[in-house]
Amino acid sequence: MMMNNMMNNELQRIQNATHHDPFQVLGIHDNSKQNDDRQGNEKQSILRFFQPHAESVELLLDEAGKTIPLARIPHSDIFELTLDKELEAKLEKVHKHPAFRWQQKGTDEWHTTISPYTFAPQTGELDIHLFAEGKHHHAYRFMGAHLKNIDGVEGCLFCVWAPNVQRISIIGDFNGWDGRCHPMRSLGESGLWELFIPGLQAGDSYKYEILSRHNEILVKTDPYARSMALRPDTVSYIDADNGFNWQDKNWLAQRAEFDWQHQPMSIYELHAGSWQRDEPEGFLNWRELAERLIPYVLDLGYTHIELMPIAEHPLDQSWGYQVTGFFAPSARYGSPDDFRYFVDQCHQQGLGVFIDWVPAHFPKDEFALARFNGEALYEHADPRQGEHQDWGTLIFNYGRNEVRNFLITNAVYWLEEFHLDGLRVDAVASMLYLNYSRNEGEWIPNEFGGAENLEAIHFLREMNTTVHGLHPGILTMAEESTAWPMVSRPVELGGLGFSMKWNMGWMNDNLSYIETDPVYRQYHHNQLTFSQIYSYSENFILPLSHDEVVHGKRSLIDKMPGDNWQKFANLRLLYAWQYAHPGKKLLFMGGEIAQWKEWDESAALDWALLDFATHQGIKQLVGDLNQLYKNEVALHQQDFSEQGFQWIDCNDSNQSVLSFIRWSKERAEHLVCVLNFTPVPRENYRIGVPAKADYHEVLNTDSHYYAGSNVGNSALIQSEAKPWSGFEQSISLNLPPLGALFLKLKKQE
Repeated sequence: MMMNNMMNNELQRIQNATHHDPFQVLGIHDNSKQNDDRQGNEKQSILRFFQPHAESVELLLDEAGKTIPLARIPHSDIFELTLDKELEAKLEKVHKHPAFRWQQKGTDEWHTTISPYTFAPQTGELDIHLFAEGKHHHAYRFMGAHLKNIDGVEGCLFCVWAPNVQRISIIGDFNGWDGRCHPMRSLGESGLWELFIPGLQAGDSYKYEILSRHNEILVKTDPYARSMALRPDTVSYIDADNGFNWQDKNWLAQRAEFDWQHQPMSIYELHAGSWQRDEPEGFLNWRELAERLIPYVLDLGYTHIELMPIAEHPLDQSWGYQVTGFFAPSARYGSPDDFRYFVDQCHQQGLGVFIDWVPAHFPKDEFALARFNGEALYEHADPRQGEHQDWGTLIFNYGRNEVRNFLITNAVYWLEEFHLDGLRVDAVASMLYLNYSRNEGEWIPNEFGGAENLEAIHFLREMNTTVHGLHPGILTMAEESTAWPMVSRPVELGGLGFSMKWNMGWMNDNLSYIETDPVYRQYHHNQLTFSQIYSYSENFILPLSHDEVVHGKRSLIDKMPGDNWQKFANLRLLYAWQYAHPGKKLLFMGGEIAQWKEWDESAALDWALLDFATHQGIKQLVGDLNQLYKNEVALHQQDFSEQGFQWIDCNDSNQSVLSFIRWSKERAEHLVCVLNFTPVPRENYRIGVPAKADYHEVLNTDSHYYAGSNVGNSALIQSEAKPWSGFEQSISLNLPPLGALFLKLKKQE
């Protein structure tokens, strides 16, 4: 058969795997203009099939197995068959997508398949338009790999974004990882590529092979893959669309109405791979974690857990903060449905779930997002904008619509597909500033000459607006360590739109103070009191997080000064101060058992420590503080309002004592809190109180229940008409050494 030069060139591009649109050649085509020696004007169609592994190819004509051979085009792996009217009519009657049998080269093995190149484009024009604008909040539903039934044929539809490349192919076990076999269809200027491959199933592995415009061959995991292999393997897996049978309808309904600003919220932060282990290298599955972790956290009285990043990552030592699979729950802990089970169980038992989300940067691993199309795509090309020097990672290009869309739809994905209650957004400060951790000359100012990253600010506001609009009741929390204003204020008021912000100032000041020898604390008293200057400028969380117990910083108990007794007393005092202070609470795992060692992501916590009364006492105190915080409205109802806090005496630096009142709304209830930051018991210590009434201790951190020395006030504490510190009534107390007292009116009991 003679063909014109143009068609010869098209076929050669298929053979060489350089064709940007194989649908122009493969599948069924009108052959009238391609057959130079045709007789008459009768229209003809031609069927083409490309299979570089085939010795021969046959067209299946019926279910009985009748076949007709295709002819190999000389010096190629392209097979074709001219269809007369009768044969074409027969094929259309049997199926619009003909099936083939092909014999593998060098063997007697035969395989049956349906050509992907007889299917029409599947990605809708609206999807393409919204994606290009960066406004497709549910792009994860068509991007990546999705099992579909198209025209009665089962298979998998792939869609990937990679503009300015010559060709993209899907490779996997199903085609011998050969990039020639399944080249994708280009969807024009959108930079999107798609292909439906019949016969693929959930669990099949795949990657993308990309031929860049510079003739570089790249092999990449799917940026939108919802399942990936356990490290060190890096393949993506086809994941079945969510068919999980959720049982948390009541939780979700209540969450939508959750008045979180005026309700208690205490968060147990943990690393799923090192909370417990069955063996040194054995991670617990999410289902095992559900069985063990949920009752433990509930027994401690926490309202939520926060998981350090669980998206797929290649290096355990990164703790999950260098993500390579943004849509894939890590295979370390099981399947995506295993994680859904874990969240569902948490919700059914009354426990909320947050995850750490990392939109600030991504690693340079060649198999992932870095130089995805052979050049900077997800990142900035200029290292002054596109690289984190401290972390050796790349920075997202927030100004590119498709990149911003990738991150926003990722946030929506985790919230929707896994019913999560919120996102703690990592490293927000590094996103806000173009000169973050950079010297002069190492960064590029914005269009106004400033250091603010205007594109990142726009992204954060859009992300927060989107997720809160789609899912009322979910929370977003910023790890932001600077004085950037209005982080947790609404976008429409000029804020960034986060629900809350980690109070890094409180954490730094108070850890610095508590690590100081009590002899010298009187000279650092302002570190305790300074937070009241700014505590209500944001909705704050008070974090004692993983970052404070790693990299030589020592564990919380090991930070404490003094002898062994004083260390435990200081730690109990620190926790009491955290719960007495306005703001939501967060503690990293191991802190509740006073683990001596720094946190190690490769080993479980030192659970054997609970055999000792001092460690058991810390755990008991954390549980009791959580219960007190939940039960006493004065401790949580006005966490974000200056009306909920009143100093009694903040100036007793000589004795390192603080006293203050926590008020409920309309001052209907109150608690008096007194903290002694020295190891000296103080008898007959007088403070003013707002009520003429009897007070009693509702919690004393020096109690023998917590392995303390049991100094305190066992009887009722009667107020006296002795003016003190601006109050008409006052009480006299015995203050325990390195201890905290929570006092309540007896009549309110």
